[in-house]
Amino acid sequence: MFVLSKLSWLLLQPGNLLVLLLCAGLALTAAGRRRGGMTLICLATASLVVIAVLPVGTWALAPLEDRFERPATLPARVDGIIVLGGAVDVHLSDARGEPVLGDSVERLLALADLAEHYPEAAVVYTGGSGSLRYQGAREAPIVQRMAHRLGLAERPVLWEGAARNTHENAVLGYALARPAPDSTWLLVTSAWHMPRAVGTFRAAGWPVTPYPTDYLTDGGLDPWRIGFDLSFNLRLLSAAVREWTGLVAYRVLGRTDALFPAPETGRAD
Repeated sequence: MFVLSKLSWLLLQPGNLLVLLLCAGLALTAAGRRRGGMTLICLATASLVVIAVLPVGTWALAPLEDRFERPATLPARVDGIIVLGGAVDVHLSDARGEPVLGDSVERLLALADLAEHYPEAAVVYTGGSGSLRYQGAREAPIVQRMAHRLGLAERPVLWEGAARNTHENAVLGYALARPAPDSTWLLVTSAWHMPRAVGTFRAAGWPVTPYPTDYLTDGGLDPWRIGFDLSFNLRLLSAAVREWTGLVAYRVLGRTDALFPAPETGRAD
């Protein structure tokens, strides 16, 4: 399933789909089927213009980010903190011999803040390599070498470096942490990833309190922002398509407790 998911995403990425659409249109045109070819080319071009001008990525991503809010007041007591990998570019870190942080570096900042706030809480960092090609290096050991920078040098941390996806984060993290049934655990991951993560942890028998980070949308302050930024809007749209596809796939596979997990309730479908 891991290999299949990675190969499927190569075709489902909005940018890749539009490139394939353009190529198909050019191929049809070269083969003499000009009408069909031009239809595909115009469709791809119009899609690119819409994505560049309208905030379609924001519209698709905002419901994911707004599903779970960060606690207005932190619990008085927390038994543990679990952080999902994704803050480090594993391949570049391995190639360069030093940590190369990615777009989700806020997960590490949240880890440092929460660990300081809850000095007695257990800490679990779960993250291997989500790459199909590069499985030699794992994220957890890389972050472990940064422990002193995060204020964790003297703190016992459970480092889980085999998980390749959210399902394995939950299953392997649970086996490592062995949380008590009535314990309180904070789950740190990206806001747009939180619905799938919460549903997956619930399905694994591990209820968690969401602590979302690294937002990509503004929470509805400017829902009709018009501009001309293809790369930014396409990035947001790709993230949204990946998460919505992941939610459907995980629900079909029984890896999440609901199609669109909701706060405080176990089911939302």
